[in-house]
Amino acid sequence: MTEHNTFRNVNRQPGLQIWTINNMQMVSVPAQGFGNFFEGDCYIVIYSKGSGQSADIHYWIGNSSSQDEQGAAAIYVTKLDEHLGGSPVQHREVQGNESPLFRSYFKNGLIYKKGGVASGFHHVDTNVYNVLRLLRVKGRKHVTATEVEVSWNSFNNGDIFLLDMGKAIVQWNGPQSNRREKLKAILLAQDIRDRERGGRAQIGLVEGNDEQASPELMKVMMAVLGQRTGQLKEAIPDDEPDQVQNTNVRLYHVFENSGNLVVQEVATQPLTQDLLHSSDCYILDQRGSNVMVWKGKQASKEERQEALNRAVGYIKAKNYPYSTNVNVMTEGGESAMFKHLFKSWRDREQTQGLGTTYSMGRIAKVDQVKFDTMELHARPELAAQQRMVDDASGDVKVWRIENLELAEVNPNTYGQFYGGDCYLVLYTYQRSNQKQYILYMWQGRHATKDEITACAYQAVNIDNKYNGSPVQVRVVMGKEPRHFLAIFKGKLVIFEGGTGRPGVVTPDGGARLFQVRGTNELNTKATEVLARASSLNTNDVFLLKTDHIIYLWYGKGCSGDERVMGRAMSDVLSKQDKQVVMEGQEPAEFWVAVGGKAPYASDKRLQREEPPHSPRLFECSNQTGQFRMTEVDDFAQSDLDEEDVMLLDTWEEIFLWVGNSANQYEAKEAWNSAQEYLRTHPAGRDPDTPKIIVKQGYEPPTFTGWFNAWDPHKWSVSLISLTHVLRLQDLNNTKLNKSPVGVSGGGNRAPGGPTSSPPVYRFHGGDLSPRPSTPTSPSTQRAQSSASMTQSPSSSYTPSSPAGGTVSPSAGGSGMYLDPELLINKSPSELPQGVDPSQREDYLSDADFENLLGTSRSDFMRLPKWRQSDMKKKSGLF
Repeated sequence: MTEHNTFRNVNRQPGLQIWTINNMQMVSVPAQGFGNFFEGDCYIVIYSKGSGQSADIHYWIGNSSSQDEQGAAAIYVTKLDEHLGGSPVQHREVQGNESPLFRSYFKNGLIYKKGGVASGFHHVDTNVYNVLRLLRVKGRKHVTATEVEVSWNSFNNGDIFLLDMGKAIVQWNGPQSNRREKLKAILLAQDIRDRERGGRAQIGLVEGNDEQASPELMKVMMAVLGQRTGQLKEAIPDDEPDQVQNTNVRLYHVFENSGNLVVQEVATQPLTQDLLHSSDCYILDQRGSNVMVWKGKQASKEERQEALNRAVGYIKAKNYPYSTNVNVMTEGGESAMFKHLFKSWRDREQTQGLGTTYSMGRIAKVDQVKFDTMELHARPELAAQQRMVDDASGDVKVWRIENLELAEVNPNTYGQFYGGDCYLVLYTYQRSNQKQYILYMWQGRHATKDEITACAYQAVNIDNKYNGSPVQVRVVMGKEPRHFLAIFKGKLVIFEGGTGRPGVVTPDGGARLFQVRGTNELNTKATEVLARASSLNTNDVFLLKTDHIIYLWYGKGCSGDERVMGRAMSDVLSKQDKQVVMEGQEPAEFWVAVGGKAPYASDKRLQREEPPHSPRLFECSNQTGQFRMTEVDDFAQSDLDEEDVMLLDTWEEIFLWVGNSANQYEAKEAWNSAQEYLRTHPAGRDPDTPKIIVKQGYEPPTFTGWFNAWDPHKWSVSLISLTHVLRLQDLNNTKLNKSPVGVSGGGNRAPGGPTSSPPVYRFHGGDLSPRPSTPTSPSTQRAQSSASMTQSPSSSYTPSSPAGGTVSPSAGGSGMYLDPELLINKSPSELPQGVDPSQREDYLSDADFENLLGTSRSDFMRLPKWRQSDMKKKSGLF
């Protein structure tokens, strides 16, 4: 076939496209088959973000695929890359070792299926129920389901298994599986039901450590699997494809010489962009954890076409595992991961957005544009880019650590920080008519260890005083973040040593020199430097304070705005007489005060723009005793797992997001995790980069702005839903639709099954509205009549209850609720079985909810917790 015919169905619209290799040809996979991969096949997967953005091409290799199919897939990937203009990033994926980016396309997990197209198998036929298979489900963040022998011999105590019988799916949870794994598995079961069974399958759940609580479901399993003999196998440890961050990065020039592949080392970390030449191809090797190929735009066609094969050859030559990830990218289309391995990176024709940052030595110089608070709150992405939660007009309170206790600082001296002290700064601002807090912990370079420890301890006390709502930011002297500068309105002075404690006299050390950086009151600070001529910089303003006068030294490279701020800062330092000194016109007294003339930084090329880096999100873990992180590609708010500590790297700042149910040890070790991340970063990152702890539910716009479509009410909604969804023990004893006593409406009857009378839970968000029952085939009616099945996870789940003593769903297709009379002014013991006394409103219909509380459910969720509690008390729902 011609190349045109082969790629005629390839489009550049946003989204996912998948092909399999069949008889050496690309065959399109239907959308309902996405996420299903035959172990005997190879696949090509394209993900496009839309016009103007480069695509990602993956070729996936099944463990049982043939060499011919693998070779054909590699050729098609190279041709497809050329067809799309050479801009896509190519990725080589091996079954069981897929990259986080690849896994991110399949949020509900990957399913590995036996056989392949050549064996006569089909990917997915919707509404076909002649199915019998057993899937072993593994993974918390990235889920994989592998077809295994339909036998008790396949089971173990640590994993979750789905027994798929077409019209019925039974989920068996291993005794050692955790809550997150159970939720992921039920989402996978729901996905199978919706995509492969047209929503008509039913799902039942069995807890492996309490099988006697699900006798009917166990009968079904025994009928299919036979009687179980002996003990189940012990838990199988999860494979750990996630790599420890590798500081060993090497760059190689790859070329052919007389038909031989030559690999020549160019440099080791930290790497710089100028090492890459457009006329060549390079391999970047993270000691086997990842191999990346960079193709220069002016490299020969042969070199570019052979880049992927050369990477595979390089892996073999190095004796790296066959499953080693390979990424191939063209100059101008580099991935965020690739750029992060370089000390600095600048894209061609890169625009500067709302502000320009310059790097001079180790102090950032920032030009910021004017903006207002409403714009920052309305556009969190702007707040994130500017690192500003507001316009710094909120309330400020400052304490200094004195004798290991908190001592309030005189407001007249706010903004003066001494290197021998530690300070706590509490900033309060309003967002959506609610108070928000940021707690800065400023640590002087010369403070004692006891003072630094006391600073952290007192920060915890203040945090507790405000019920854990403050965002905590540790600030190392000289690395103050932008917002910290802004709240002191151009009056921030950093003294190298000494203390600001009242009554302590600082010995006269002669002249003092301060470097002033900033163009307005939002971004200006003065930092004390060694009073020597070598400290000067032609691009800045300096203040030289002597016993009798302050010299304002203006470098040739500074701007008019910087001079204005320098003048204002001189008034903060002292009311002494001022004298302006232009670079090159210094009086003799000036040079005497700084110890005589000496060379200093006078090259304007030092004023270079600091390039922005794409943000990256990681799941952090120290559970193995070694710091590990799993990157989350194409991240969204839903990737923030409440059981985890997540690290968001925006390059200029490090955010540590702590979920409400995070491991306590990991939460305490969050600072160390961030420090370890910076220490081991291949680009040689500054270990004093600001680190910000953010707690779930208290995210500032400087954090949320890095996420697309942030939902501020997600946590309050999803926590209710997850609590009920994961009452897996109760789900199993459900007897569907037996009419109860004292409840309005009848029940729905499952065809071929008994009726039941459990209380029904209402869920918010997502695909959680109930669906009507659908007829079942005769072959599955007997199994369903004896099994206690839940009708689809997107319907209301019905926990168990004593016979005849509970409530049932109201009739109606829009939802299942309780009669308000069963909930109002009742003690917890008087409530129907299974009702959460603290969340009675969740069992009301929308109409009853509005009648009782006087507002809609969505508006109620936006109210502060104290207001919600007050309304529930007045309505008798408390």
